[in-house]
Amino acid sequence: MDSLKFICHDFFVLLSFIACIAGLLLLWERNQQKDEAEETERILFRMSFSYWLVYCVAFAIQKIVLPDWETIMMSLKITAALSYFLTFSCVVSLPLHKFAVRHVEE
Repeated sequence: MDSLKFICHDFFVLLSFIACIAGLLLLWERNQQKDEAEETERILFRMSFSYWLVYCVAFAIQKIVLPDWETIMMSLKITAALSYFLTFSCVVSLPLHKFAVRHVEE
């Protein structure tokens, strides 16, 4: 049962990796936005996708690297944790930014 849980988690990390790439491609625009609020939202979305992409890569490398390499494993775990928290902070910042923009408009 435990190995099934790990396989499901690995599958969802792979799926979210692909979704992050798709999200970044959808957010890719060549022209500049004139509205500062929209541009800030776009940047926050890009940051959250990028940070989650870093988490997925660090998670995948942890699965590949030999467990004897403690220094590499520790730095990968720290990278994964930091990117996880940065993703969380960007996701929390999106509604806060929308609230601040509405508050300024009123």
